[in-house]
Amino acid sequence: MARTIGSNGEETAARIRACALELIASQGFEAMSMRGLAAAVGVQSAALYHHFATKQALLADLMMSHMRDLLTAWQTTCADHMAGQAATASDRLDAFARFHIRYHISRPQEVFIAYMELRSLSPVHYNAVSELRRDYENLLKAILQDGVDDGSFQIDDIHVTAMAILAMLTGITTWYRPGGRLSASAVEMQYAAMVRRMAVDDIGESLPVQRQAKQ
Repeated sequence: MARTIGSNGEETAARIRACALELIASQGFEAMSMRGLAAAVGVQSAALYHHFATKQALLADLMMSHMRDLLTAWQTTCADHMAGQAATASDRLDAFARFHIRYHISRPQEVFIAYMELRSLSPVHYNAVSELRRDYENLLKAILQDGVDDGSFQIDDIHVTAMAILAMLTGITTWYRPGGRLSASAVEMQYAAMVRRMAVDDIGESLPVQRQAKQ
C-alpha cells in the first residue's frame, strides 16, 4: 500500500502535478494510470480524487496552469523591464522572443505536454486551453501590428508570421539541452535576431499569395 505523505493539501496537490508532469512526459497521458501516479506521489489512489475529480481534469489543470503562468510571467516581464519606457515595436518584439525562449527552455515537460497532449483534452477543456493560447498569440500579433503601423516591420500576413515565430521559438525545446555546444544566452541571441529578420524583411513580394476573388 502506498504511504500517505503530508497533510498539507496544497503541498500534496503540487506533488501530484509534479509527478503527473514527469509521467505524462515519459509515458503519454493515455498510458499513465492514476494508480501509478498515486504510487509516484506516495498516496493512496483515492487521495488523488480529492484534488482532481478525474484524470482528464488533472490534464486540463496542468495545461491551463502552464498557459496562465506564461501569460502572468510575460506581464511581469513587461512591468519589470519596460515600465515607463517608450518601447518601440522592435524593442517589444525582441523582449518577447527572448522571454519566450527563456521561459520555455526552463520548462521542457510542460511545453511538451501543452503541445502533444492537446489531442487528449475533452472538447470543453480543449476550448478553454485554446482560448488561453489565443490570448498569448494575440500579444505577439499586437506587437507585429504596431510595427507594421509605424513602418518598422514589413509583414504580409500578421497571423502567419506570428504562428511561424511561435513555432520556431517553441521548437527550441525539442533540441536544446543545457551543457551543449551553445549556451542558453547564445541560443536566445541567435533566435531573437532571426525573429527580427522575419519581421523586417519584406517576404510578401517573393512569396505568391493566393487571394480569394471577389464574388
